[in-house]
Amino acid sequence: MLREYQIIDADAHVLEPNDMWEKYLDPAFKNYALSADLKVKGEKIFYKQSAEIRSEGARRITQNYPLSVLNRFDPESQVRAMKQMGIDISFLYPSVGLWLFAIDTMSPQLVGAFTRAYNNWLRDFCSYEPQILKGVGAINLHAPEEMVTELHRIVTFGWKAVFVRPNPIKGRLLSHLSYEPFWTECERLGIAVGIHEGTYCRLPTAGAERFNTHFALHACSHPMEQMMAMLALIEGGVLERHPKLKVGFLEAGCGWLPYWLWRLDEEYKSLHWEVKDNIKMKPSEYFHRQCFVSIEPEEPYLDRILQYIGSDNLLFGSDYPHADHQPDMSEKAMALQERLPKKTVQKLLWDNPVSFYGLE
Repeated sequence: MLREYQIIDADAHVLEPNDMWEKYLDPAFKNYALSADLKVKGEKIFYKQSAEIRSEGARRITQNYPLSVLNRFDPESQVRAMKQMGIDISFLYPSVGLWLFAIDTMSPQLVGAFTRAYNNWLRDFCSYEPQILKGVGAINLHAPEEMVTELHRIVTFGWKAVFVRPNPIKGRLLSHLSYEPFWTECERLGIAVGIHEGTYCRLPTAGAERFNTHFALHACSHPMEQMMAMLALIEGGVLERHPKLKVGFLEAGCGWLPYWLWRLDEEYKSLHWEVKDNIKMKPSEYFHRQCFVSIEPEEPYLDRILQYIGSDNLLFGSDYPHADHQPDMSEKAMALQERLPKKTVQKLLWDNPVSFYGLE
């Protein structure tokens, strides 16, 4: 039975209500509040998403969670869904915020206002049942000078994690030196950093300049952006300079990982002289020391990946309540028992997320 295990959902989502932005924005920015059709001052916050895809996504969410839709995905709905899935603790990432904080042309000040509004709203959301609803704070990478200030504010909420996008913002990779104070403080404070992509964002994104269908854009954006984010953190020396920093690469499965670690190690064999100032050991060793990746329970090669990289760095995430999340996720998690040793399942569902998120 699944209830043999306690389960931490390392990557769940909230669905922000449309009217929360006007309520929570600083007074000076209230006239920029997001409209019901996801526009700021008449400008869409997403890129290339068709009306058909939006309609189909809304239909699936309504079909899967009619009571949650009726209750506007309030905290009670979130807790009820968790109990239905057998989940004990959920770490909560945004939905609309994945687009709203990811508009390259938006002013850093406005992104900062949206970020603070979201964090304040999520704090109130999680207060409904704070022992099981765990907020993951948003950070404004558009304004490097604000990142540490907001990080410190988030810490006062009692939260143990923040999230950032993998994409370049204002031309800056995650390894840009202007972010160095942020990485330093995350390491010092023991704050986990979840890296989370979101298709259709208005940032440079793998595949976005080549393809137009959801099929292609979604296939490219998540794994390829995570691969490049990991590369940026290794090649730019972030993981070398901050050996206790914990980074999670979420919602892209884990199938890309063995190839990418092998590829980076192979490149390092012959080109270590070029990157010796930032990379002092094999790239795969940085991963094993301080990185985590979320799995999809249905990945057919999961047992072989565990043989290759071990079981210490993998997490379980439901992606609730997004359209591509399946409401039978508890059954999928249960299927892990049929393929993997009980001790390994325990690590994926509980022990590893406890380690990543720094839970007591």
